[in-house]
Amino acid sequence: MDKANSVIEALTIDCVIFGFDGELKVLLIKHKEGPSIGRWALPGGWIKYCESLDEAAERVLSDLTGVKNIYLQQLKAFGETHRYPDKRVITIAYYSMVKPEKYSLIPGFTASEVKWFSLKELRELPYDHEDILNYGLRHLRKSVLHEPIGFNLLPEKFSLYQLQQLYEAILGLNLDKPNFRRKMLKMNLLIDCKEKQKHVAHRAANLYRFDLQVYEKLKNKGFHFEII
Repeated sequence: MDKANSVIEALTIDCVIFGFDGELKVLLIKHKEGPSIGRWALPGGWIKYCESLDEAAERVLSDLTGVKNIYLQQLKAFGETHRYPDKRVITIAYYSMVKPEKYSLIPGFTASEVKWFSLKELRELPYDHEDILNYGLRHLRKSVLHEPIGFNLLPEKFSLYQLQQLYEAILGLNLDKPNFRRKMLKMNLLIDCKEKQKHVAHRAANLYRFDLQVYEKLKNKGFHFEII
């Protein structure tokens, strides 16, 4: 066998893919083989000699779930000595946050099923996948307080309530409505579209969009968003 295309037996990739569709979800696969057959787990697999870590993460995620062309950020290495049965395996975790409706899920390779799970309905995960997921969630919650989010998660035009829903889903908190809106508007991140929602049962809210120049500036420079 060509060694370049063979796998590194002690090194794997695991992907924590968060989704937002009004609530926070995570993408899981059901294993159809191996020591965790029949169980739901984070999408993961072996790294090949011929690929970089980033390339491996993109390939593994695509092969198992059909999700491709998303920005994956390296999260952390997990290497507890007994994290995998019978042998020593270190995994490199990647994470991303996407809008689930934009992607068609196609199970493949070692996955028999692929599905979005609400964080509220998660089952027990194999290996140390719960630790990896929780670390990813903590990282996401920390990031949301220091850089803007929502560009690829909200409609092009959105209400302040929809933006608050996104922050509350990620942080797992109920935020004070007047305080949240005041702080968001003070950042000059949002542009008033001078439009209101249409075809809604409740009172139509004003619509906003992101100022992309400010968005990129805050993303590069960072800020500190006080939630209290």
